[in-house]
Amino acid sequence: MAAPPPAEVVSVAVAAVPARRPRGVRPLAMPGLLLGDEAPNFEADTTHGRIRFHDFLGDSWGILFSHPRDFTPVCTTELGRAAKLAPEFRKRNVKMIALSIDDVSDHLAWSKDINAYNGDEPTEKLPFPIIADAKRELSIQLGMLDPDERDKEGMPLTARVVFVFGPDKKLKLSILYPATTGRNFDEILRVVDSLQLTAKNKVATPVDWKRGDRVMVIPSMPDDEAKKLFPEGIFTKELPSGKKYLRYTPQP
Repeated sequence: MAAPPPAEVVSVAVAAVPARRPRGVRPLAMPGLLLGDEAPNFEADTTHGRIRFHDFLGDSWGILFSHPRDFTPVCTTELGRAAKLAPEFRKRNVKMIALSIDDVSDHLAWSKDINAYNGDEPTEKLPFPIIADAKRELSIQLGMLDPDERDKEGMPLTARVVFVFGPDKKLKLSILYPATTGRNFDEILRVVDSLQLTAKNKVATPVDWKRGDRVMVIPSMPDDEAKKLFPEGIFTKELPSGKKYLRYTPQP
């Protein structure tokens, strides 16, 4: 991934996002991440001190999730749920880190509200750091700005983006939500279970799959190889087409 854009480029890019996007007009194309891209090794100030992203991730999986603004209702419920689920992500060797365009002092003050919302002691400490991206440099680099959501100065806010990185620092999953729709962190946990399982086994997870449910044999695997690889057995669903592509097996 390229280095962060210089400040003058950031200013131009932010200013170029139209205040009102005309119907049918595409938003400004900005840098971003595609599946398989390596995470940029950025440096940033956070509520847990200054970090370098690759050092922060280490050999762990990682989730980077952005939110539009501190002291807002949907964001408070989201980070509250993320904090509640932090032990589950930790069990799966996943490090979590949040981001918005507010500064560290706002993040710390807001953390008290998040903890109070959860019914916990209103301290400044959350189980994950929050990145301060007041200049929007990182948000632009990662393609996180929402052209339809603005602050009082008319500057674009960050969208609700989720990036999941593997231990190889490469992007395994990305999800983008509008500001009006809160994320389901239980679903993100389910997705992590699927990513980790399928990274180690030649299987795929079907609709609504949850940890412990049966999985599907990948279509490219021949039957004879599948029978050797999955000794607990394979169930093939008969279909009108006669094609035997729906093959289930217990979760490895």
